Order: sequence, then structure tokens, then C-alpha cells
Amino acid sequence: MVAPVVIALGSNLGDRRHNLLRAVDQLKRVMTIVRLSSIIETEPMDAPPPSYLNMVVLGHASLPPLALLEELLAIEKRLGRRRPALHNAPRVIDLDLILYDAVRMRTPMLTLPHPRAAQRAFVMEPLREVWSASTALLT
Repeated sequence: MVAPVVIALGSNLGDRRHNLLRAVDQLKRVMTIVRLSSIIETEPMDAPPPSYLNMVVLGHASLPPLALLEELLAIEKRLGRRRPALHNAPRVIDLDLILYDAVRMRTPMLTLPHPRAAQRAFVMEPLREVWSASTALLT
């Protein structure tokens, strides 16, 4: 099964733009990318500075949701993401699975659709930019 997916990307450490582009390159190994949003700069939510660069990737994945999540976590690790005890600590890269087709699920590792995406301008703004032009491509 090939499913339409939305992945949100963010970076607020190091060369933020380069980090996002490296992540997009890595995503090409686990999904077919249909459209990339613009990169926007946003202030951190419930986290210390510095500001983030964010974007959204729309595409297709053949992996099931939890396997795709594992791949996203592996990409984060390869790109230097560390997970300190401080919640919402600054990060080199953050990859969030926002939507996976019409799947609704809640596990300890993954909730779909992403439960807070609608309240996050750094997800919704780039998603709105690419969604209407891409919906036909995703089906």
C-alpha cells in the first residue's frame, strides 16, 4: 500500500537551512516526495531560543506508519539529533509525522493525525502553502 503522508521538519541549531535540506535528501530514501513547502522562520513554542526554520514535505510512503516513524527517528539520529532530558530542547533536526493517509491511531510512540498540528503555525502555514496544489497528486 502506498499512502499519502505529511512530514513537518524543523531545525534551530547549526546551519538550519542545510539541516532541513539534508533531511529532505534523507527522506527521499523512505518516501516519494511530491511537494516541498517554502522554508519559514518561527519563534520556538514552549522552548528556549534560538528561532526555528520550518517546512513541510508532502509525499507517498509504502512503509506502514510505525515503520515510517522509525525511519524518521533514524534520520534524526544520523543528522545529529540528541534527545536531552529537557523537553523541547533546541535541536539540529526534528521530523514529525503529521498525517498518514486517513489513518487514526494512538500508540505510546505515535498519534495520527498529529494531535497538536492544527495549533502550530509552523506546521499549518507551510502546509496550507502546498496542500491545495497537491491534493490531486496525493491521491
